[in-house]
Amino acid sequence: MIAPSIMILLVGLIALGMPIAFALAVTGAAGLLAQVGFNPMMGVLQTTPYRTAASFLLSTIPLFILMAELLSRGTIVRDLYRLGYLWLGHIRGGLAFAAIAANVGFAVLSGSSTAAAAAMSRISIPEMRRYGYSESFALGVIAIAGTLSIMIPPSLPLILYGVMTETSIGKLFLAGIIPGAITALGYMAVIAFLVRRNPSIAPATERFPAAERWAAVPKVWPAILLVILVLGGIYSGAITATEAAAVGAAGALVISVLWGGLRWSGLNEALGSTVRTTAMIFAIIIGAMVFGYYLAVAQIPQSLVTFVGELPLPAWAIMLIIVALYLVLGFFIDQLAIIILTLPLIFPLVTSLGYDPIWFGIIVTKTAELGLVTPPLGMNVFVTCGATNTRVEQGFRGVVPFLIGELIILALLLLVPELSTWLPQFIE
Repeated sequence: MIAPSIMILLVGLIALGMPIAFALAVTGAAGLLAQVGFNPMMGVLQTTPYRTAASFLLSTIPLFILMAELLSRGTIVRDLYRLGYLWLGHIRGGLAFAAIAANVGFAVLSGSSTAAAAAMSRISIPEMRRYGYSESFALGVIAIAGTLSIMIPPSLPLILYGVMTETSIGKLFLAGIIPGAITALGYMAVIAFLVRRNPSIAPATERFPAAERWAAVPKVWPAILLVILVLGGIYSGAITATEAAAVGAAGALVISVLWGGLRWSGLNEALGSTVRTTAMIFAIIIGAMVFGYYLAVAQIPQSLVTFVGELPLPAWAIMLIIVALYLVLGFFIDQLAIIILTLPLIFPLVTSLGYDPIWFGIIVTKTAELGLVTPPLGMNVFVTCGATNTRVEQGFRGVVPFLIGELIILALLLLVPELSTWLPQFIE
């Protein structure tokens, strides 16, 4: 009776509004107290926070967050959008295409979806309004485009997945390239369909001279150089993911100061936002580790694997149930919290069914991508609407067509695992 009571307590605390980090820690401690007694519980509570936070590999998270925050507070993101605008703006829906292209560029510079949504909202939405774009369409484009940052490497969810499952982060980054490209192309296909169906939502703008278009290219070369240093270093094996994060953060600081117009106020904002986001993530990780100790002591993962293994269902049916679970959880819980909360239970089950852990990491990330734009949580929609002072209802209305496209892409990744596993086989 202990395990069901602990699960009910966890759900109840989350429903009451307790932060997920503290809900996990409280229920984990309660479970340990009931299962093994007071002294073992205190031993876990005394040692887990330090042992978890002191992990060298976890330093990747704040460094990539800092990288994203520094870039979003300079002019680098604006230059990326300007480049896309000059080359694609004359096409019907061109500003939307430019926003997708700019977000692809920002995604390979950072792993933060909310940072991408916030930065691009301030740049793109005013331009779309000026050219008569539909408000809900513009909000939907920017909210969904920001999610590219958690699929295209470097990606915080993939880093977290790699840390928790002891899967190669370099291979996970490689695995995200093709799904990320397919996702970006899928967004563009949805935009093309929508503007063809209703041209009034995205009027065409003027065509810029070739000289002006080419003149904008040199402004983004520092960002291209940073991408080569970070991703090239990881994929070549010259540096680890953690070292690449340090190189990325340092490079972002230099680029943002010398070419991106970063000043003291922007630097202070970037540092403050990095500290707040990192503290939130680490608190969730520590709480999840306490809860994970309880799960291990109670042998819940082993029992779940045994139970599911005895079900008269094929492996693909069980995987569909797992994917559906992740999609439903994404409606209500933060994506990083879902990964931390569920992997101790789900990952052993998935591997016992014979599925590739690299492929499953991409599937989990794709479901997290959907959760960022689905109500009631939909963090990217809230960030986009908050940055532009618009109603959240308009934002959610604008992302609906893109959600249909996302589900099609998710089905494709489920049916063709090679899209995720082909590139990682080329590195050791």
